[in-house]
Amino acid sequence: MSLTRGRAAVLVVLLGALALATAGPTWVRAQTATALDPTVAVAVSGGTAAPAVNAAGLVLVAAGLALALGGRVARRVVLVVVAAAGVLITASAVAVATSPADVAAAGAAEAAGVTDLTAPASVTVWPWLCAAVGVLIVLAAVLVGLAARGWTASSGRHERAAPNPDTGPQVDAHDAWDAQTRGTDPTAPEDR
Repeated sequence: MSLTRGRAAVLVVLLGALALATAGPTWVRAQTATALDPTVAVAVSGGTAAPAVNAAGLVLVAAGLALALGGRVARRVVLVVVAAAGVLITASAVAVATSPADVAAAGAAEAAGVTDLTAPASVTVWPWLCAAVGVLIVLAAVLVGLAARGWTASSGRHERAAPNPDTGPQVDAHDAWDAQTRGTDPTAPEDR
């Protein structure tokens, strides 16, 4: 099964959606205490712990759409953006997974107004899954880049048409409307 332009676009969009999905659940858990409650549970989601993951996921969804519509040069730019988004997702997730204390302290401050933790911060499996998705995104960018060499040129329906010298001068839409309002034919040759 070959990787067509449409399949590649769907792949990038799905990987972006998968990155967003892995950022939704809780990544870091901890406990803190307040004067009123000795045990306050702290749960920090991936989107809060690593907001760059959400941003990169949205960029990937847009990049998938751009990949479907763009030409050869745009495709290369989009694939660089896709690979960079994958690196950003992986780096953000690994940073949270390897150093959850700062994220847990920020979550405690938001949940209870204090930054002191009464139990060490623990990491769930979600940041590691998110990091794996980031690696898959980088691999997908390389795979799509290799497959894209065999793609035919995109249609010109989204490109600005070049004037055809055989048809004479091009008529501006506003000028054509004004000419029709005056009762003249905008496509008629001008008398010189």
